Amino acid sequence: MSINTDNRLESQYAGIALEGRPHALSAWFVVALRVVIGGMILFAGLGKVSEWPFDAAGYLAYGVDPASPVSGLYAAMAGDAALMEVVNVVVPVTQLLIGGALIAGAFVRLAALGGAVQMALFYLGGWTGDWLALFDSTLIYGVVFLAVAAFGAGRILGVDRRLEQAEVGDEALIERYPALRYVLG
Repeated sequence: MSINTDNRLESQYAGIALEGRPHALSAWFVVALRVVIGGMILFAGLGKVSEWPFDAAGYLAYGVDPASPVSGLYAAMAGDAALMEVVNVVVPVTQLLIGGALIAGAFVRLAALGGAVQMALFYLGGWTGDWLALFDSTLIYGVVFLAVAAFGAGRILGVDRRLEQAEVGDEALIERYPALRYVLG
């Protein structure tokens, strides 16, 4: 195991400065975090596909606590048959894509953002109005997805590292198309 003494975490926001030196094992744990959260959402999608046809209408109409700020919206969604046709495909397919991308380390920032958005929607649906239930698993999963994106976890033992270094013309892909930094990493 090698220790890079130049490895630092630094940030300054709103006048608050943070800094530290991650342990040499940190890179391995970032990869483990990416793979575990990817596996979690991949298997959630596989569960929905294995019991096809998946139908979210029951959850949207009856599984959302009336105290939730989205209960009326979710109930209205459940009552729209055309919208439910889309939701019933989009939810499991995106879970499969997000999970596969995270495990492979491909398009990690885009995949992690998708996972965080899904967790936010599930979190709002599960909100009971009870402050003791504020930190439920979907909130924690959402934060983990965002951490994976922030760490650029696809650059560590992932496909994104190779994609960013791929040559396009005479320069690296990420240099030629800098906007890709928002989806790769």
